[in-house]
Amino acid sequence: MTPDLSAIAPIRQWDRGGERPVLALHCSLAHAGAWSALAALLQGVTITAFDQPGHGRAPDWDGVQEIHGLTTGIAISLAEAIGGGKPIDLLGHSFGGTVALRIALERPDLVRSLVLVEPVIFAAARASGHPAFAPFHEGHMAFIRLLNEGKREEAAALFHASWGGGEALSELSERQRRYIIDRIHHIAAQNPVLLQDAAGLLAFMRLESLGVPVLLVEGGASPPIIDAIMEELDRRIPQAQRLVVPGAGHMVPITHAKAVAPTVQAHWAAC
Repeated sequence: MTPDLSAIAPIRQWDRGGERPVLALHCSLAHAGAWSALAALLQGVTITAFDQPGHGRAPDWDGVQEIHGLTTGIAISLAEAIGGGKPIDLLGHSFGGTVALRIALERPDLVRSLVLVEPVIFAAARASGHPAFAPFHEGHMAFIRLLNEGKREEAAALFHASWGGGEALSELSERQRRYIIDRIHHIAAQNPVLLQDAAGLLAFMRLESLGVPVLLVEGGASPPIIDAIMEELDRRIPQAQRLVVPGAGHMVPITHAKAVAPTVQAHWAAC
């Protein structure tokens, strides 16, 4: 019997001509539909994406449950359901990439391969002593101060300038602007895991224990902190391959889907 995935979370699915299951995890301030452009270019798989807590059609986040662990738990339930308990491919972007990485470390039995698109585990750059961490952290703390002062729109504009699709927040439609501003507090809630590694993703020899092929995807024009993160992940993950897309920023799977799709397809074909 086919499980009712909608009972776990609001989902979108793309049947791309194959039953091989892929679970896709979107970035913060987006929704499952963010994968539409890339999904349309892939073949031989069925891609399931879900709206994370407080995003898309999902219920609002209660502000109490630890957001990274909550999202990971939902993703694990979906991975178990679409794979029938067998290993599947995980595809994650930004915050979603860090969740995919956490699943691979905590439930390796569920994972056949990983595609991590700019996973924002900032603690990796801090741990490596990379010079990009200090200026990033200074800017991030400026964002947090604005948020703490109740200046949500100014905080959202500052965040979007680095992590959006290349346009200013003010250039988006009113609906898009409101969506981002209404959820901007989610970014601060991620700090314990992304900045301090509260989930222990970077613990001694933990990344080295990954036994699956990992494709690391990044934009060549992304903030310098991304290169620092990817450099450290590439150094520590045994079966890592790195794709840098020239001219792309943090929204690379959306803005440069045509450049990303062939390497993702080849990655899956080799697994």
